[in-house]
Amino acid sequence: MLLINNEIVDKVLTMGDTIDVLEDAYTQHVKSESVCRPRIDVHIPTEDPKKVYRWGSMEGGSMHNYFAIRIKSDILYETEYQGAITQEKYCREPGTFCGFIILMNVNNGEPLAIINDGELQHMRVGADGGLGVKYAARNDCHTVGMLGSGGMSRSHIAAYMHVRPEIKRLQVFSPTRTNCEAYADEVRDKYKLEVVVCDKPEQVYKDADIIAALTDSAVPVIDPQLIKPGDHVINIGGGGYIGGGGTPGNTLLDRINLYLRLGDATAPWGRPEFGVSDEFLTYAAEPESMHKLEHKHIGKKGHGRLPVENTVTFEDIVTKGLSSARTSDDQISYSERGNIQGQQFWSVAGKVYEKAIEQGLGQEIPTDWFLQNIRN
Repeated sequence: MLLINNEIVDKVLTMGDTIDVLEDAYTQHVKSESVCRPRIDVHIPTEDPKKVYRWGSMEGGSMHNYFAIRIKSDILYETEYQGAITQEKYCREPGTFCGFIILMNVNNGEPLAIINDGELQHMRVGADGGLGVKYAARNDCHTVGMLGSGGMSRSHIAAYMHVRPEIKRLQVFSPTRTNCEAYADEVRDKYKLEVVVCDKPEQVYKDADIIAALTDSAVPVIDPQLIKPGDHVINIGGGGYIGGGGTPGNTLLDRINLYLRLGDATAPWGRPEFGVSDEFLTYAAEPESMHKLEHKHIGKKGHGRLPVENTVTFEDIVTKGLSSARTSDDQISYSERGNIQGQQFWSVAGKVYEKAIEQGLGQEIPTDWFLQNIRN
């Protein structure tokens, strides 16, 4: 069995690998050759009324090779910085985090690896953004307008450049100017793009073809009134629910007329009523003291399938052989994964494991530590 840390994941996993294995995993999902469930969160009050403990897990597997479960243990709280409400988290102390993937062999049940989820998490979310751009953005996209300059911004620009190497310009804003400047320098050096660091968030929209909100905000950050016909929109983070923001009748949801959803988790055998489209479901301990919690935006469930008339799924892409979900260059498109995160972890973790084996990387630990002779 292997222990694989973030440094090894960063060394062996490319964005091309990630996009390829996700497309294959989502195709297997369409063919019912793989399975997953929505993310499940468990919330428990802490001694600090401003914080809540969250356990999160998601899992899935394929008949062809692997099963994986991704688990994480967080303390959540909300804070305000320069007028922006953000959702923060840590494990044990600020600056440290706990999340990992356990990878199994579906043919004999053997545990294969434990993998840190930090680098892989950024790659799999960025790759979803790349698939959205590949199948829903206009063919003549050249400019990206980006809100945020953290880890998700790095993986997303990598994905966009992989699927659309014709992109020439990035316009980026984040509240911390020094972080934004550092990110801009990285992108200029790595991708040879023209990069403009914007003074105000509204400047990222001007002449942009792809609008990407990649922040840890707890509230919506996209201004729906600045979205133009033909734009493609990606919205990641705590403010990812697109029904909020804007004025009545002019929210981001009101503006979208093409919705690309990569998939829905299937219902359990014999229980179709459990087949929800929610991104995640939350179970919570809710004593009377819960009413005193001061965070206001940590939700009990993620939004489900959006009520957009023109919806295209990855099943449509596969079964109809579509090269694009668009029927018009004037459509405002939006893409998201849906609730098939579990498909991502067996597929991407499996690729990391294979490449680590090939390159002789990872720390070996005895598999027998995880086996026993008492029937469970």
